[in-house]
Amino acid sequence: MDKTALAESLGSPSGFGQSQFAFMRGNAFEARVKADGGAELLRLTHGRLGGGPEPVPGEAAVPDLSAAGPEGRAARTALALRDATASGGWTLLDHPMLALDVAGTPAFLEPDAVVVHPDGGWTVVEIKSFPMIDGSADAAKVGAAARQSAVYALALEQVAERMDPAPRVRHHVLLVCPKDFSNLPSASAVDVRKQLSVTRRQLARLTRVEDIAAELPPGTTFDVRRPAAELTAAVESVPATYAPECLAACELAFHCRERAREEGEVTSLGRAIRGELGGLTSIGEVLAAARGAAGDPDDPAVAALRRAAGLRQEALSGAGAPGGASR
Repeated sequence: MDKTALAESLGSPSGFGQSQFAFMRGNAFEARVKADGGAELLRLTHGRLGGGPEPVPGEAAVPDLSAAGPEGRAARTALALRDATASGGWTLLDHPMLALDVAGTPAFLEPDAVVVHPDGGWTVVEIKSFPMIDGSADAAKVGAAARQSAVYALALEQVAERMDPAPRVRHHVLLVCPKDFSNLPSASAVDVRKQLSVTRRQLARLTRVEDIAAELPPGTTFDVRRPAAELTAAVESVPATYAPECLAACELAFHCRERAREEGEVTSLGRAIRGELGGLTSIGEVLAAARGAAGDPDDPAVAALRRAAGLRQEALSGAGAPGGASR
């Protein structure tokens, strides 16, 4: 479904979207990296990851990946990967389409590029507009790019598994960023083995879509043209656990945040806090435990809350006494 349209119909439009300036800057940088048949990108790939003789400008293949619909583009990408691997030369796939099985349903993914090396290896390329200063970039942004690239690598592995022999999908991805404060490209090889392992475990634990659908009330629809009340009831029929991190990843985050606050769910304060509070699942329970009106005093979470409440009361009492503010 179109989750952006769904959020708008529910009256909780998402704040997603990139500024036009950032969008244009990112597109301009990506175009520069891929100019001249990807000569600079392939040079960076060879310099960081090897995989064959140095690419000769203008001799690398850049196949046409256009086709009708995401399914057609994914099939065209798979054929191009097969042909490129058999050719034994450098090949750049610009914005290929990959399909990843997520809980029994294909999710279509579009990495910035995939490079096929003369040795038959495949490398995911992720192009970002944040700078790489003195050879290093912001750790949080690099981590996010690594997690994103790991998903692309998993989708590539599913394509490779259908070939005989199966090509090798490299566990190092190429992260390309502007060098220092210029628009010149710089690259780094990022090891995503940890992210691959985590993502595999997460995918294996997902409830399959058909199992979720089987538990929905008969006639449930997420058609955005339905009345808001009916659409809200349909969305509420699917369990959701909101956390602040959802704001950066889901178009329905504002809707779920409102519901979580109405219900007083502890997860609205963050998963880390939720983990510290053990069996206390609502803010009401937490406050009652802190006041000593509920909860097992032998529970470490309850004991910590009561201790914190006592310290707070002492601090407030001290602040009200003469000279307390200075203490």
